[in-house]
Amino acid sequence: MSALGRPPVARRGRTPRPHLLPVPGAPRLTEDRTLTTAVIGGGIAGLAAATALAERGVRVTLYERQPALGGRLAGRQTGLADGSTVTMSRGFHAFFRQYYNLRGLLRRTDPGLERLRALPDYPLWHADGLQDSFRHVPRTPPWSALGFVALSPTFTLRDLLRMNPLAALPLLDVRVPDVHTRLDDVSAHDFLASIRFPEAAHHLAFEVFSRSFFADPRHLSAAEMVLMFHIYFLGSSEGLLFDVPDEPFPTALWDPLAGYLDGHGVDLRTDTPVESVEPTATGGFRVATGTGEHHHDTVVLALDAAGLRTLVERSPRLADAAWRERIARLRNAPPFLVSRLWLDRPVSAGRPGFLGTSGYGTLDNVSVLDRWEGEAARWASRTGGSVVELHAYARGRGGLPGTSSRSA
Repeated sequence: MSALGRPPVARRGRTPRPHLLPVPGAPRLTEDRTLTTAVIGGGIAGLAAATALAERGVRVTLYERQPALGGRLAGRQTGLADGSTVTMSRGFHAFFRQYYNLRGLLRRTDPGLERLRALPDYPLWHADGLQDSFRHVPRTPPWSALGFVALSPTFTLRDLLRMNPLAALPLLDVRVPDVHTRLDDVSAHDFLASIRFPEAAHHLAFEVFSRSFFADPRHLSAAEMVLMFHIYFLGSSEGLLFDVPDEPFPTALWDPLAGYLDGHGVDLRTDTPVESVEPTATGGFRVATGTGEHHHDTVVLALDAAGLRTLVERSPRLADAAWRERIARLRNAPPFLVSRLWLDRPVSAGRPGFLGTSGYGTLDNVSVLDRWEGEAARWASRTGGSVVELHAYARGRGGLPGTSSRSA
């Protein structure tokens, strides 16, 4: 997979000179003028689209309803009781090294990815005391998958003998979109039960992965689970270790990228909700916001499921009935909770900077931010305290008892 925007490279099975194929029935745009595009949504998808288009000479206007860029990885200033001003966000996010396109996007302003910091391990801890880790798992497929099984305490010889190898074959033969056709209607929980996946590994490894992708284990598609297994174990040689930004998201990621886009002529309109999008009779689209109507040759919809459904409902002439029906069926991810605690004392020196948890009710992650984030480290150094996050992914009703929290 090549990084976003990188010049095409000739590889077996790929064309070094891709061609633009117009959508059937769409009006052909002449090339004697600069094309204009509205990118609706300022999260990672919208920023990536704006970057790729602007670099190719398209005049881009990006609309974001929030006052800041970054979507789920945005940040905002907040004040603490001690008078400090700090950045609050939706919390820890792992930047796995398989995220080639995202890393390519970040390289626009950080060519060496020096604003990312590698964490040494991905430890897992179950409430019954069982622990696991990915630090020593080989990276080269298929040894990565075999190494995880061999090194994990959740797989015993008895467990391996009980597994159903025939039912597990989809883990080894992953083709998109075929995998979704075959397994999208099966829950990951039921699929693992059909291959007799070890119970301990199910609770420790699988549940942590499922919930970290904001899905209850019984509601995650088996196709998505199989695809994740392929990406992390068999489809890459990056392993399961990851990087994290060394400063809050706006400082490390989005403010520099906003400057880069501004240098390419992108009109960044934050705090500007889009009310509707309608095709025009002469080609192009009319984008309605609170400040008026704006005309663009093309539109990129880079919204989350809820935002996309709402916009499509308000845009009755947008696309055909079959597409609109598919959009209407999209479901929201369950809510999640981030509790960030600025403590008056340091945590134990032996506590890892990141810990995935299972079996602790709604608690899925404990992160010690001052171990890697500059702003948190400076606050901890000045006060003698520490900055800790508790995450509840894919939670139901209720939060984490006994904590002061900020809902994200």
